[in-house]
Amino acid sequence: MSESANRGPSPLAGLKVLDLSKILAGPYATMSLGDLGADVTKIEHPEGGDPTRSWGPPFVGDDAAYYLAINRGKKSVTVDLKSDEGQALIHRMLAESDIVVENFKPGSGLQKIFDYRALSERHPHLIVLHISAFGDEGPLRDEPGYDILAQAAGGLMSLTGEPGGAPLKAGFAMGDLGAALFGIIGILAALYERTRTGRGQYVTTSLYECQLALHVNWATSYFATRERPVAMGSAHLNLVPYQAFPAVDGHFVVAVGNDAQWRDLCGAIGRDDLGEDPRFVQNRNRVDNRDALEKELTSVFAGDTVEHWCSLLNSNSVPVSPIRHLDEIYAHPHTAALGMVETVRHPSIGPLEQIPSPISFGGVRPTITSAPPELGADTDEVMARFTNQRKSL
Repeated sequence: MSESANRGPSPLAGLKVLDLSKILAGPYATMSLGDLGADVTKIEHPEGGDPTRSWGPPFVGDDAAYYLAINRGKKSVTVDLKSDEGQALIHRMLAESDIVVENFKPGSGLQKIFDYRALSERHPHLIVLHISAFGDEGPLRDEPGYDILAQAAGGLMSLTGEPGGAPLKAGFAMGDLGAALFGIIGILAALYERTRTGRGQYVTTSLYECQLALHVNWATSYFATRERPVAMGSAHLNLVPYQAFPAVDGHFVVAVGNDAQWRDLCGAIGRDDLGEDPRFVQNRNRVDNRDALEKELTSVFAGDTVEHWCSLLNSNSVPVSPIRHLDEIYAHPHTAALGMVETVRHPSIGPLEQIPSPISFGGVRPTITSAPPELGADTDEVMARFTNQRKSL
């Protein structure tokens, strides 16, 4: 699919984004802006480009699947940001850009070169999103910025896993992706402010801060009790039963959100006595007696299959779901009905499957316009436009 293809809704059309970031948080944020119509140019080092290009296997063609997941809809320009020529080119590009996303390490040479105060004097319209690992202040400022470190330092790993078991990281990169999503919120707020003031803004966030922001009920429960929370497996801190249960052939999830649903569950499984038991009548009682209730339900659910329980509970208005694996998800008719897999043509790989934007406008989802770029694929075009050179700087 070409850039000129009908891409559906493009609410950010006309905005120009300069992506000076690498790895995951920044590139995911800029890709998301591109999905919404922004024109995104990714700046990469001439020697190897974004490190995720080599984060494999698996590889698809020359690039790792990891890189291909988070860089569609962008141009790739190779520039040495530490060279005088490279910096001169970037400033010419900044003059035409609306948004810059970078994840320079706090106090690094590149952060000093592209210091926002200096940038804003030359380009007062610019909105700069700076994503760091732990923020630009504090004793952890200089710690490395990997997702698993943010999950460890930010508490997610202490709350993930079975009770008494080894800590586990979340299956998704919630440190990086959380920062990307909060970063996008900051960018959109700054864009709105610019419509009133005409000036840009320096937006900052970090993997660590975003982990804390996502604690939500865990944090307020801790503030209320000052008791250290621990991992609870798939169980919920404040709702019972709200967890996975084993059946004969696998696991499924029950998510009882209120007492009416609890009574429906008891009736469906033929255990009205549980619904009348004073230990379990209300959610607050069930939370206090979760271990006893889990033992009762586990005994019941061990007697039949996942399909049986999901069908039975669903027909009785009890929220329930099997635990699906990715192969099942991408073969599921619901995924197809939502159009959550698109195929885009890559210049050397050929057809490449991608997960599109999860946002629709008026029932229409933005269409992916271009595949993740090969390293430096757009360097000559950009050089020809901004300078008289046609080689990577």
